Amino acid sequence: MLFDAYDPGDFFDELFLSQGQPRPEAELLVRRVNAMSLVELQQRQNAVQNALFKLGVTFNVYSDNQGTERIFPFDVIPRIVPGHEWEWIEKGLKQRIYAINCFIHDVYNDQKILNDGVIPRHVVESAPGFLKPCMGLNPPNNIWCHITGTDLVRDKDGTWYVLEDNMRCPSGVSYVLENRRVMKNTFPHLFAAMDIAAVDDYASQLLETLLNLVPETLINPRVAVLTPGMYNSAYFEHSFLAQQMGAELVEGRDLVVSDGYLKMRTTKGLERVDVVYRRIDDDFIDPLAFRPDSLLGVPGLMEVYRSGRVALANALGTGVADDKLVYAYVPQMIRYYLDEDQLIPNVPTYLCEDETQQAHVLDNLDQLVVKATNASGGYGMLVGPHATAEERAEFGDRIRANPRGYIAQP
Repeated sequence: MLFDAYDPGDFFDELFLSQGQPRPEAELLVRRVNAMSLVELQQRQNAVQNALFKLGVTFNVYSDNQGTERIFPFDVIPRIVPGHEWEWIEKGLKQRIYAINCFIHDVYNDQKILNDGVIPRHVVESAPGFLKPCMGLNPPNNIWCHITGTDLVRDKDGTWYVLEDNMRCPSGVSYVLENRRVMKNTFPHLFAAMDIAAVDDYASQLLETLLNLVPETLINPRVAVLTPGMYNSAYFEHSFLAQQMGAELVEGRDLVVSDGYLKMRTTKGLERVDVVYRRIDDDFIDPLAFRPDSLLGVPGLMEVYRSGRVALANALGTGVADDKLVYAYVPQMIRYYLDEDQLIPNVPTYLCEDETQQAHVLDNLDQLVVKATNASGGYGMLVGPHATAEERAEFGDRIRANPRGYIAQP
């Protein structure tokens, strides 16, 4: 049997308590896998990869010189999170996201958390994602973060940590939905025998969230998914979600500001768009308000948005909370806005702008992961234990030249 010789050792294993002793929630899965041969398991893995390829579940890696699309990685053995544990994670994420939403609204309006010295003013004002054109914005219901992507990791003892927050244009949910679909086909008996939380209604919940951003008096509001285009790494997801919601999939060139409203070019002429689920970073969404060289956005969109004639999700300006230096202050946000301790802790983080912490990072680059504070998706990183001496030296120079631009984690 496949797991007979497996020993989880002294670290937390999500399937086994100890050698030969599966966790209660994993017993059925372990029995099913143990009943397979290695050849059969590999055949199922290959079948899943082929299914994902046929479904077009792909992504691009910008650093890949060949520019090839890749099939999203899939492990045929599912990850099982017990219901009680998931409820706690959900509670912790709600706490965190609510506090971050309060923070974003605050820094673009009264700035109480800065005036009270809870977070140093320079931390926010030096963040590339802090956008001065968004000062004074008040999105519908004061909700800035409608869709969030929070990265979680486990420590060797099983403790959950938040690795980073993604509030601007979080990506990846389409892979969750498609993975669940192929997993059902791979282990149909498991899904029939276990009470597994559904994810199939995500698109309908997303559509409901977007429609809640417009006044109830507006009849038949039009929803559009704004994509940078087919060469974007997450274009599969953009088209997938638009299709699932029954929304329009548009690029910036399909939209125009006319008569004070955002409108879409159609064969019948211009038609109004009321809600935009934007998958374009703030800097590129309006060349009149942000980067003037952007060809992806819509000139004048910011003015229409500020006037309340179109709703955006996520709100513009949310990128300030993506900043990894700002991330380090989320525990203070939770205490300040909610008067609570954080439920899910941050990964211990060294701030390179602090001289003492920077010295520790530089002395231990071979043991740490260094991240650029304004990067995401694995870009701008140094994984110290797997880097060469030359790569570590180069990152050391980067840190010394721009301390505010880097943090480090174990």
